[in-house]
Amino acid sequence: MSAVREGLPEGRYGRSADERADRKLKIVGSVLGVALLAMVGWFGYDYIAGQRISAEVIKFDLSADDRVQVHLEVRKDRDAKGSCTLRALAENGGEVGHKDVRFDQAEERIDQVVTVRTTAEATSAELLGCTSE
Repeated sequence: MSAVREGLPEGRYGRSADERADRKLKIVGSVLGVALLAMVGWFGYDYIAGQRISAEVIKFDLSADDRVQVHLEVRKDRDAKGSCTLRALAENGGEVGHKDVRFDQAEERIDQVVTVRTTAEATSAELLGCTSE
């Protein structure tokens, strides 16, 4: 009597086609994962390193009906030049004042009180953002 085998003997003829396909998929997935991680890292570094001017509103004074005084702190590279945009808001959220402030000083940290003229009584002031040249 002879026995009938249903498959090839283990280890005799190398890897099966399924094992080779699984290995290729793992390699391709690993390469794509590393590439995606590197791309996200590069974009993150470029975003952080590209920000040459950052600012923060320390406080604002609403004591007058026709203006708001904003205490602005700017941090930048010594040689960076640029501007920051401030706006004053009314109680209903509408904009009642707007001002662009330039910073050309050769300093890394600038504290400055800026006056924003308003068309109506303001209830708050905010920093919209800063851009460098």
